[in-house]
Amino acid sequence: MLLLASASSGALASAAFFELRGSSAVAKSHNPGTRQVPVSMKSTPRQGGYGGFSVLTALGRAVPLGVQYQTPCRLRVSAPERAACGRSIAPMKYTQNHPLPLPPGGSHETVVSEVGTVFDWGYRLEREDLLALYEKGKAASWNAADLDWDTPVDLEGWIDERIHAGAQKVMEEMLSPPEKLEPRQFMELNLNMNAWMLSQFLHGEQGALLATSKIVLEAPDEEAKFYGANQVQDEARHVEVYHRYITEKVGRSFEVNRHLGVLLNDILTDSRWDMTYLGMQIMVEGLALAAFSFMKVQMPDEPLLQDFTSRILQDEARHVAFGVLTLESIYKGGLTSAELSEREDFVIEATHLMHDRLLMEQVWERMGLDVDRWTQWAIHTPFMTGFRQMLFSKIVPNLKRLGLLTPRVREEFDRLGILHFESGKDSTEEAQPLPPEELLAVMSELQAPGSA
Repeated sequence: MLLLASASSGALASAAFFELRGSSAVAKSHNPGTRQVPVSMKSTPRQGGYGGFSVLTALGRAVPLGVQYQTPCRLRVSAPERAACGRSIAPMKYTQNHPLPLPPGGSHETVVSEVGTVFDWGYRLEREDLLALYEKGKAASWNAADLDWDTPVDLEGWIDERIHAGAQKVMEEMLSPPEKLEPRQFMELNLNMNAWMLSQFLHGEQGALLATSKIVLEAPDEEAKFYGANQVQDEARHVEVYHRYITEKVGRSFEVNRHLGVLLNDILTDSRWDMTYLGMQIMVEGLALAAFSFMKVQMPDEPLLQDFTSRILQDEARHVAFGVLTLESIYKGGLTSAELSEREDFVIEATHLMHDRLLMEQVWERMGLDVDRWTQWAIHTPFMTGFRQMLFSKIVPNLKRLGLLTPRVREEFDRLGILHFESGKDSTEEAQPLPPEELLAVMSELQAPGSA
């Protein structure tokens, strides 16, 4: 099934959903009872073909913008296709009640990078592990429109319930914040911290969208390009979901954190294709896996977030495994001492940027709190330190598998308190990280009604 759209100067766009083996398609307007509009087709065989399929060209009647298309049905289809058969597909549309604030540079930022585009004319497709991951990615694809966006989201009511159950008192006793907050301030603190985390998830996903597009161009093997293209679609869906959730449901947001922005720029501007993998698939996506898992633990009573986070976690686990499988074959025994040193530099610098980005200075500033005082609290309080360390629980074993947990990197990781994660399972052995039991115990105590 394809959606063809063509437009020429002075002409309306023609579009149609159709089957490759079919001979007709139907477009259905938004208005109930409106007649079905046939779209004429012409079969144009392509030289060489695709296993007997033909390429069809949509001709004839123009279909007005904003129509709602109907998914056609075939005789032999999979279960997901049967479920979608005949379902109307409306264009993506949602109201941005609360648009995101812009960074100092404005709404657009151009990053100039040197990208080498590689054709693979051999098409050997020898990497069965990557092809299997590609098949898994295709089968696991989902549509953000299928989420129940009518689900009410009342984060303020959820936090207020826990304040009255004694969560604020427990937090003050356990975390020792630098100053005592009134209940309303405590509410604002939680709402802003939550919005900040979600906002950085969104910005990181846009970075992943761009970086994976770069991987499709740079990767030397066709099977890596296949999976990279599949991941591009995943990342676009993640950007859509987080943006809609933030602007439609949460109602507050933050611009990209400067440390995250620097890291994303470094990844996108490096001309070496493996550094794109290392920066995005191993470092950024590895941290995202742990952060998303924490978000699920933090907000157990928010069904919409639980639904899309579970779906995104499955996608992200494949993305990280893609990076590990691809880099493992070239890193172990395949780097010169100079190349290894450059990658050590990158890993250490990326770790500091991600570690430091989690101090939430933007939250303290927005609330009018003493930024230096609260930042020092975020650096030194045991809970916040443990939270930042937990986010590297997948990165460390993945680097070990790649042979990048060198003495130099180990020394730095030991200083940051994250080296002990080296004994954990990497992303090819265990897809998703499990939050430490100590962190789960703390979150349970903070969330339990009557904990005062």
